[in-house]
Amino acid sequence: MKLIVGFGNPESKYNFTRHNFGFLALDFYAKIKDLSWEKNPKFNAIWLRSDNVIFIKPQTYYNEVGKAIQAFSHFYKIKPEHITIICDDFNLKFGEVRYRKNGSAGGNNGLKSTISELNTSEFPRLRLGTGSDLRKKTGDVDFVLSKFTPEEKEKLPELLREICKRIDEIITE
Repeated sequence: MKLIVGFGNPESKYNFTRHNFGFLALDFYAKIKDLSWEKNPKFNAIWLRSDNVIFIKPQTYYNEVGKAIQAFSHFYKIKPEHITIICDDFNLKFGEVRYRKNGSAGGNNGLKSTISELNTSEFPRLRLGTGSDLRKKTGDVDFVLSKFTPEEKEKLPELLREICKRIDEIITE
């Protein structure tokens, strides 16, 4: 069993913000695979299951996503090395995608929460680059909560298709 987690914030006002890139990637994946999301209030997440893979979008705020991840992993007895996190990373240029088997939080509060709840950093992560010069003008918090620019939105469909290919690779690994 594998668990794939997209990071984001639950309210609709956060749709198409950089911090919700993980949600956006999983929504795109579900759409092209014709999968449907269900609410799971017990674990405070929206989820779907396809074969031996569970996908979740925690409905906590970004800084507390580890709680839902820990609940799912504990209930389904999923080891950390079988949990893949998909999150934004403003230290990577927009459009860059970086996969790592483990590592530090790198300043990402969702990863900090996950590391704290799982008591390990030994889980894979797919970091989706959101970085741009705009960050220098707005500051970190305003930047991650800002919407994608029109130029970035134009590139999203192609980028999301590439991310979906990476998700398929992770599943078949």
